[in-house]
Amino acid sequence: MLGPLLRYVDETSASIWVETGRSATVRVTAGERSWSTRTFAVHGHHYALVECDGIEPGTVTPYTLDVDEERVWPTATEGLELPPSVIATLKPGKPLRMAFGSCRTSVPHDAAGNRSHGVDALRAYALAMAEVTQPAGELPWPDLVLFLGDQVYADETSEEMQEFIASRRDPDNPPGHELKDYEEYAHLYRLAWSDPANRWLLSTLPSAMIFDDHDVRDDWNTSAAWRREMAEKPWWHDRIVAALASYWVYQHLGNLSPAERARDEIWQQIAMYDGEDELDLGSELDAFAARVDVKPDSYRWSFARDISDSRLVVVDSRAARVLDEEHRSMLDDTEMAWLDDQMRGGCDHLFVGTSLPFLLPKGLHHLEALSEAMADGAWGRRGRSIGEKLRTHGDLEHWAAFDKGFREVATMALEVARGDRGPAPMTVTFLSGDVHHSYVSQAEVGARAARNGHVERLNAGAILQAVCSPIRNPLPRAIRLGTAALSYGVAGVLGQLAARSAKVPTTPFSWQRVRGPWFDNNLATVEVTDQGLEMWWGRGLVANGQHDRPLLERVATVTVGEDGVARDPDGRSRLRRRKH
Repeated sequence: MLGPLLRYVDETSASIWVETGRSATVRVTAGERSWSTRTFAVHGHHYALVECDGIEPGTVTPYTLDVDEERVWPTATEGLELPPSVIATLKPGKPLRMAFGSCRTSVPHDAAGNRSHGVDALRAYALAMAEVTQPAGELPWPDLVLFLGDQVYADETSEEMQEFIASRRDPDNPPGHELKDYEEYAHLYRLAWSDPANRWLLSTLPSAMIFDDHDVRDDWNTSAAWRREMAEKPWWHDRIVAALASYWVYQHLGNLSPAERARDEIWQQIAMYDGEDELDLGSELDAFAARVDVKPDSYRWSFARDISDSRLVVVDSRAARVLDEEHRSMLDDTEMAWLDDQMRGGCDHLFVGTSLPFLLPKGLHHLEALSEAMADGAWGRRGRSIGEKLRTHGDLEHWAAFDKGFREVATMALEVARGDRGPAPMTVTFLSGDVHHSYVSQAEVGARAARNGHVERLNAGAILQAVCSPIRNPLPRAIRLGTAALSYGVAGVLGQLAARSAKVPTTPFSWQRVRGPWFDNNLATVEVTDQGLEMWWGRGLVANGQHDRPLLERVATVTVGEDGVARDPDGRSRLRRRKH
């Protein structure tokens, strides 16, 4: 029915996820080896995650998939010439190459779809991958793709999704054309992942994922007031339960390594089940989802892994929030302690994936910090009301609007870059999406940073922010201009002045924009090289009227050399040296 999706892959193992149309045994065959498992059920849907182990490191092996001895993959691809799906295990010592991006809607790949939502950068990437000749023993593709939120839109649904909703309930009643239950989430994922080209990409390129707000609902967990408002809606409980339960099945399960999966409370029920009938996890998953929504510190959605000499830490910046105004933070104490443990040196590059940009344009950062200070009473009772309206209606709910959590993580990043947490990596790079435009920022070279009440130079690893958003959901042109003016113009001066008047603390370090903004649909690639770090953004380009066969065009490149300075292709750096 859906998949196969190649998820977690390391040097000797691979995890392959699939949804089937019935209870069955699923078998994956690669070369002379095969692995099989039984499906489990959730609300009438059937899933399997096949753990393939004992594979040789650094090998590329085509694979097939059978359901109850019937060959179902590979399958016909509507005239597209696509190579066989492969399991490519990591090669020891090979530097990391990773694609990343966020925010992708699922509409047809025709003239109308491209006109309303732009060309799908993921499809362009898939077709470009399919055309590349495969060298013996190694693929010129990324080692994985990191999806940084809004893999599906539960609140802004497509015409196809709305037709499905109308076929089973009256959309004139709440929640209207938004999703209501698990059945609708299952259909939404099917729409998102069933396009032949993207389905092939997901079957052959390992993927990691983390949610953002639209996977659940716009502005999810902005504030305590937002939570109270949603709790009063009669459909909200079923919605959040379905959102988190389906997220565990479709996205989170494949993020985990075999060892991490073996410790997971839900997976343990699957692994230990030996009954004759198919295991039905519907009620258990619903209870689990209801619990972790109320007690987010009872389960961790974040994850981390080492790939060659790089480290990837992916942070849940939505479910783990503390919304109590007296202790407001992007991460609860348990999650913050976990992240503190992960933020260590001793690697060449440390990548921190967070759906929300950690380093916003400076003006916008100040405005978001101001909105939190106002909502906290910095300008009195009237200002409190205005601050709450600003952050809930103006989408001011990024890291900057959770100043306590921002400052804690910024200090961690600064200590890693300075070498206080082990040998300093060349870069500490935050990878993010969400904001529907792309840019690169960097902590200023030669800037001075506060440390234990003193001012010291920042002169070790570089601290970077790279954003790739959207994959396919561009802002209208008029809003693009407003976004650019607010984020990079007006907000720069006004935001800083207003934040000072509200006594918002200064940030642990300063940063500047290196490249951007640009608003194309994009999928970015970051590659570790002998010279440093190279990042580039690619978009889909329609040629000769072939709307369903977009070409991949590089639109921006940023390199970080051995000196730790980010530069665009002509070698220029936009960083200034400040005098103190």
